[in-house]
Amino acid sequence: MGPSGEPGMTETGKSLMSEKRTILQVALDITEIDRAVQIAAEAVSGGVDWLEAGTPLIKSEGMAAVRTLRAMFPGREIVADMKIADTGALEVEMAAKAGASVVCILAGSDDAVIAEAVRAADLYGVRLMGDLISVPDPVARSRELEQMGVHIVNAHVGIDQQMRGKSPLDVLSAIRNEIAIPLAAAGGLDATTAPQAAAAGADIVIVGSAITKSADVTASARQVRAALDDPTLIRRRRPPAESTVRDILSSVSTPNISDAMHRKGAMAGIIPLCGEARMAGRAVTVQGFAGDWAKPVEAIDIAEPGDVLVINNDGAIHVACWGELATMSAMKRGLSGVVIDGAARDIDDIRRLGFPVFARAVTPNAGEPKGFGEINAEVRCGGQTVRPGDWIAGDASGVVVIPRERAAEVARRALEVKKTEERIREEIRRGSTLSRVSDLIRWEKK
Repeated sequence: MGPSGEPGMTETGKSLMSEKRTILQVALDITEIDRAVQIAAEAVSGGVDWLEAGTPLIKSEGMAAVRTLRAMFPGREIVADMKIADTGALEVEMAAKAGASVVCILAGSDDAVIAEAVRAADLYGVRLMGDLISVPDPVARSRELEQMGVHIVNAHVGIDQQMRGKSPLDVLSAIRNEIAIPLAAAGGLDATTAPQAAAAGADIVIVGSAITKSADVTASARQVRAALDDPTLIRRRRPPAESTVRDILSSVSTPNISDAMHRKGAMAGIIPLCGEARMAGRAVTVQGFAGDWAKPVEAIDIAEPGDVLVINNDGAIHVACWGELATMSAMKRGLSGVVIDGAARDIDDIRRLGFPVFARAVTPNAGEPKGFGEINAEVRCGGQTVRPGDWIAGDASGVVVIPRERAAEVARRALEVKKTEERIREEIRRGSTLSRVSDLIRWEKK
């Protein structure tokens, strides 16, 4: 207890900090307290040590989130991710009196704010965690935080930074060599990267969606805990190369991708003609004219394996620029699929071949190979602008276009959307409903 009689560091927390065992903290970045408590209980069953009331949870539920977690989990360290930027003493006091034992402050806050927060933390018997998110020089700032009396430094890479390929692993070792206080790491960590963070010097490993968005939270937490306890499970992380973008886009749905782009990128009126066929690849574009199939066929020879042909055939639905023989050529070349703002034919044969073809219509009429148009020029297809090299994904729901410069980011965001849906799906299986999980009435725009 702190001097005022409010809860401070628990005995569990003191013993954990003195042990060599890496602390596993789960970030409950959820907006509904009931869901957060259920996920927390499952995470504790899987071996999680510390429970974090994430910033979204605190913004949604206020200090009631911290009070509830303290009441429900009296033997656990409760971390209040306040992200304090001003009024340091007041916000530390609020969190401490609500039951937090660790309170988070933005490391980029003014030194005066941090000094007041440290004084309040010492007064109420809690620890202050300096969050390095978006700090330009995290190593230098870590040294300053330690000198000012901050108790824990968190090498944190935020979600939007993660989507662009940044990782806390990039700076952990450098920070560890400069400070003696406990070091935490957060930012997209999972069973593969959590032990790498520990090996780089993290005393506290903070995991969010890899646990909280899992259909089986307990199993996912147990997997991370096992990886932390057994260094032999450390595996090299694959860099965000193009193959990773393709792999992710092939594993998520086009609705996942559209959601990741804020409901943008979907082609209108372009439908799959081959059932469950899926595709993902870079665009080779073709600007043609109604029924002229010369440029579409020539583009097959220009495209590389894995590419997707995107053909603007003037939206013509009475005459086809694509058929069985073009499909066989595309398959021989190793293409991933074709998208046509226009018509295709020989669909029964194409379906037997199992090649992904997306088009506006089907017609038996073929055009003539006149040779008009261009290859690898910017085109419009299904109402979307497509440039050579943009990423195209297609499945039974349709086709989406991803700007080439955002491909890796959008792919990662789509994967997060998929994870979120997996957890919601599991809660519905357990008897909830989409309306209750989403708390629709509460979050409707006022």
